[in-house]
This record gives sequence, structure tokens and C-alpha cells, in this order.
Amino acid sequence: MSKPINVGIIGYGFMGRAHSNAYSKLTQFFDTEHVPVMKAACARNRDTITEFAGRWGWESVETDWRALIERPDIDAIDICVPNHLHRDIAVAAARAGKMVLCEKPLAMDASEGREMCEAVERAGVPNLVWFNYRRVPAIALAHQLVDEGRLGRVFHYRGLYLQDWTISEDLPQGGHTLWRLDVAEAGSGVTGDLLAHSIDTAMWLIGGVDSVTAVTETFIKERELQDEPGKVMPVGIDDACAFLVKFKNGAIGTFESTRYARGRKNFNTFEVNGAKAAMYFNLEEAHKLLYYDHADDGIIRGWHDVLVTDSDHPYMSHWWVPGCVIGYEHTFINALADFLTGLDTGVPSQPDFRCALETQLVCDAVLASARTGQWVRVGEA
Repeated sequence: MSKPINVGIIGYGFMGRAHSNAYSKLTQFFDTEHVPVMKAACARNRDTITEFAGRWGWESVETDWRALIERPDIDAIDICVPNHLHRDIAVAAARAGKMVLCEKPLAMDASEGREMCEAVERAGVPNLVWFNYRRVPAIALAHQLVDEGRLGRVFHYRGLYLQDWTISEDLPQGGHTLWRLDVAEAGSGVTGDLLAHSIDTAMWLIGGVDSVTAVTETFIKERELQDEPGKVMPVGIDDACAFLVKFKNGAIGTFESTRYARGRKNFNTFEVNGAKAAMYFNLEEAHKLLYYDHADDGIIRGWHDVLVTDSDHPYMSHWWVPGCVIGYEHTFINALADFLTGLDTGVPSQPDFRCALETQLVCDAVLASARTGQWVRVGEA
């Protein structure tokens, strides 16, 4: 017998749509004992959220997230709003006994993240942070290969996350669509928005980070406010960030992210070099994992593409026949399925809040290093 989970979602932007699609499609592809019910959608503007709810299939609407949390018919709160709102909503939801699913990054900084961890752990409520790239089948396969020891000792990790959408000096900051450029709402720029993904992936694959040294840059120092045309304010976020890492297992890593890489749209890549083998992934070709095995005969040794679409690849038994690829939106469905399966089995899905706090601590250390010019040790979660 299925167990319905009545979900209330807060926010209707890019992530609100991605999550809504996951809730609506989940049961068509995955069998779970716990089944999501799209109970209510919440945002401040009633007309906007009513249109959103009707389009995506949410049963009702609210204009106050506190009222949504107080509803006795809501079991889980899904947070899809700007970063500066994560803490207050998550803490209130946990205190009300609701499950909490939160978009990344976890919080504005590690201090807020700790409050959120303490709230969900004290309440004993299931929780998840939507680092959806873990659910790309090729990245999940990379994790499997490392766990199986196929790469041997890992020496190097290289992560890039490059975009180009903020290059124009005429692009404003803040407001409904450009809050990621407003430090008061985002907390940081590419570090929290993009590199948080890269850091989570790296630590999931090869382990925790010991220390970092970083440099950041804000190329355009002032921008007009989107909501107040004509008013120009300083830009407080980082447009670009590069840092070195010492992992706890002795490996070293390099990371770079920018929104000023002309021609790069969502270029999220990593390469891992081990004693026995190496692998490379590019999100813009997400159906492939490049793999090099030094044990191959010399005459055929070299990098080769693994088309990650077979039924024995992670998640793919739920989707199409071999050779048919899945896309970005499917990663959220896979993530939701893992969360619900965790409820079924009693083994919590990862990354939960405590795990996401580890990524937040690395982000904080990166920004601290960029300010001081020194190596910074990463705090303990």
C-alpha cells in the first residue's frame, strides 16, 4: 500500500519548475512505497503562483510560507527560493515536524547551515539538499568506479564550471530574475552557485577537503538595480573564482569557475587521475563518461567513451532502451526517487543537510582564503 507524502513547494522559478516536473513524473518511472502528492505551491504574488500551480498540477496555493508550514495537511516542504531565505524556512519547517528538501547551496554561510542541521536533527525529520548532479547516471557511474577501486590511488582532481551569461555591463543585479548577482540574496557568486556543485561532486567521488587557497574577482564593480532603474550599486558577489585543494586522502585538486567564459553555457567538467585509471566528464555531453584504463593492452590503450545508457548503468533501468539518452530534468526525478526510497528503507538519502554543510564549509574557506591570500583549513561539519 502506498503512503502519500503531501508536498508544499515554495518558489516558482527555474528550480520550482524543475522540482514540479519531478513530482509530476516520478510515479511514471519509479515504484516507491512513499508517493508524492503535489498539495500546495507558495509565493508572494497570488496571481503568479495560481498560474504556476495550474500549469504544473499543484492542488492549492498559499502566499505566506509560514501559513503553508502550519497547514496540517502538508508533510514536506520543498525550498526553491533565493539563498537568504533558506535558513528561516528550513528551521521553521523542521520545528513544525515537516520533512525538508532544500535547493543548493544549503545556506548563505556555514553558520546558517549549522542552525539548519541542528533544527532538522533535533526534530528528527528527513531532509535533502538538491545537489542533482549526483544523479547524472555518468557521474553516479564515476562514483561506482572509484568505490570499486578501479582507479586505484587518486592523485588529481580537476573541476571546471564555466558560463558566460553575466559578461554584459548592462545586465542589472537583483530582482526576481537576477538575485544571483545580489550578494544580500545569494551570499556569494560563482562560489556558492556553481562551485558548490563542483565541490559536492568532488567530495562524493574522492573524499573530504583539508585546506584551500583561492583567488576571486569581480570584473564589473557596479551594476544598476533591476527593481530600481537608474540606481547603481556596488556588486558584492564573485564573478570568477579559482582555488587549489588539498584533499584529506593526500590528493590535490584545482577548481575554476566563472560567468565570463565566452562560449561556455553550462560547462561543468571534472577529470580524476588515479594510479590505475582516469576518467573525465562534461555535463554538456552528460550521456558519456570518458575512461582510460592503463591495464588495457598497449596497442588499444587510450581514452574511450562509455555511453551511459545501458540498464546496468545507474538509474537507466528506469528509463529508455540502450542508446536513448536522458537529460537535465531527469536528474531531479532520480534525486526524488532516491529520497523516497530512503523513506521506504529507513536509510536516509544523501546529501542531507549535514553532508551539504561540508560543502558549505569548503565554500566559506574558499572565500576566506580569497580575502586573506592565505591557505585556509576547512572546518568540521
